[in-house]
Amino acid sequence: MPSDEDKDAIREVLAEYCFRLDGGQFDGMAALFTEDGTWDTAFGAATGRTAIAGLARRLRTEAPQPRPRAIHLVTNIAIALDGDRASVRSNWIVATNSAEGPKIGSGGGYADEMVRIDGKWLFRTRKIDRFIVP
Repeated sequence: MPSDEDKDAIREVLAEYCFRLDGGQFDGMAALFTEDGTWDTAFGAATGRTAIAGLARRLRTEAPQPRPRAIHLVTNIAIALDGDRASVRSNWIVATNSAEGPKIGSGGGYADEMVRIDGKWLFRTRKIDRFIVP
């Protein structure tokens, strides 16, 4: 039966995703997805952990100009549990440094479909929408 513990575990996955992505731990970030999971971004989509890690790495290293260190912040997390499945909605912003000081780099919403496999919550799909664009 779904519980507050499930919701806490899902929130931990959302936070760990940000820490790993922001820290350049792309294989670790991709490990938060199911084997056949899909990461659907404004810059392309990838399915499978190897492809997800590769897309994240390319987005970070092949940008037209070096990207400053940034942090993702996630808020307004709404979790709908259904047994070993969950639909999760949340908002995000990316804070970065700039010559003028700290700024919001972009922001938007996440729409996640998550599943519990062997007691562990994972992303089956993560759809990322950008509403705030530099």
